[in-house]
Amino acid sequence: MTALQVIEEKGNKAVRRLRKQKFAKGHPFMINSKDLKRYQCYLEYPDGSIFLVELTPSTQEFTTVRQLSSIEADFLRKKFRLED
Repeated sequence: MTALQVIEEKGNKAVRRLRKQKFAKGHPFMINSKDLKRYQCYLEYPDGSIFLVELTPSTQEFTTVRQLSSIEADFLRKKFRLED
């Protein structure tokens, strides 16, 4: 394993640990993606639902764009290696 791969794996483990901590407190976990428009991200909730949301910078509030289907949510978790 290269040094870069070791760093990447440590980062991935830290993200998965943070996700579990958020869920344990009943809070959503934010998933950022370069594939989304500016100010958009995904919010994954402890119940497994994932919403595409958009931040309104002036109010610092999220507006729901849409809820992902269960198939889309599973694909996203696999894409970002967030499966439990």
